[in-house]
Amino acid sequence: MAKADAGSRPERDDPQAAHHRVIVIGGGNGGISAAARLVRKGVTDIALIEPRDTHEYKPLFSYVAGGTARISETLRPQRSVIPDGVTWIRDAVTIVDPERSVVHLAGGGEIGYDQIVLSPGMQKDWASVPGLAESIGTGDVSTHYEGDLAARTSLRLRDLRGGTVVFTQPAGPSSCAGAAQKPMYQACDYWQRIGVLDDIRVVLVVPERTVFGIPAFDDEIQRAVDRYGIELHTDSALIEIDVAASEAVIASPAGIERIPFDLINVVPPQSAPEWIRASGLAAAGDADGFVEVDPETLRHRRFANVWAIGDAAATENSKSGGALRKQTAVLAENLTAVLSGSAATARYDGYGVCPMTVSRSSVVFAEFGPSGELMPTIPFLRRMYRESRLAWFFDRRVLPWVYWNLILTGRA
Repeated sequence: MAKADAGSRPERDDPQAAHHRVIVIGGGNGGISAAARLVRKGVTDIALIEPRDTHEYKPLFSYVAGGTARISETLRPQRSVIPDGVTWIRDAVTIVDPERSVVHLAGGGEIGYDQIVLSPGMQKDWASVPGLAESIGTGDVSTHYEGDLAARTSLRLRDLRGGTVVFTQPAGPSSCAGAAQKPMYQACDYWQRIGVLDDIRVVLVVPERTVFGIPAFDDEIQRAVDRYGIELHTDSALIEIDVAASEAVIASPAGIERIPFDLINVVPPQSAPEWIRASGLAAAGDADGFVEVDPETLRHRRFANVWAIGDAAATENSKSGGALRKQTAVLAENLTAVLSGSAATARYDGYGVCPMTVSRSSVVFAEFGPSGELMPTIPFLRRMYRESRLAWFFDRRVLPWVYWNLILTGRA
């Protein structure tokens, strides 16, 4: 979670409260929708800790970078999405003490809780790739995993008429990993329409042995790769950016390759926030440092009043907003049961989803379980993942409305 602005005074709806029945950490999709579901179930005295004053709908960032959405569509004031009756503590967490059931804040002081929900998301590890931290957002190195840079990426892709452009997807856990590819397909579609695609070398670097990692979806997405003539590097990862030479250094089982680029769009390696491990909330020996929860009940395995959802939770699903929608429903059911003295019996089934935008007007709607099994929302339409314009309309037009009006209000 990002730190509070330097020198800023933490904002609290109730500055006197030193204890809350439920504390939610994180004001993104998971934290807001979980708090909203709890409110709708009658839970009172909820506080939400989040330092940022702007709420982002991140699934649209790839559309922004691809030139088919405006950055203004992704942003709303944080205050406007916090559920009525929930106390907003505009501060950052430095550590959680699960033994004492208190949270320490960057702005000073501590707050106690009866139950706590952790939904801080993941941190972007720019420094883990040599050359990336100092070059990101400058010149020819960009990303669409930050809103302002997604808009800048859009302009660079729009104006490109020749040369080499590289898109990279990180190895290891990441938030909506497939989103690394989405701006690329939209850009290729645009370049093809204006007649310059043949003059552009498009390189995609993915850590899986195939373009997606699940056969049914591989077949659909590979068609887009072939359609645009994309140079696919599988089982590979970006390990360095040589800024002086404008080269991407790629590692694969075959060795090291240096690819000169005119533009590179990087999705950085990601990990759980450091304070999770420092708080003793990760499993011993867990290299990723995610919150040690039961992947079905979402309750911590060692601390019964600690819960976690979303990207920072050690669940078995692919990390995505669609997974959060199901997780928040299970969490709200289990947490309210525990507050009333009952057992936590609701179970999360590991559902994940990645609507893969493969052109400026079509999407492969990939829904799957933790072992790669197909998990379509409409079971009798098991092949609804086929590339279609209807899936694009649903992802681009319908889901944003659902997000702002139903998901964040605890209704979906």
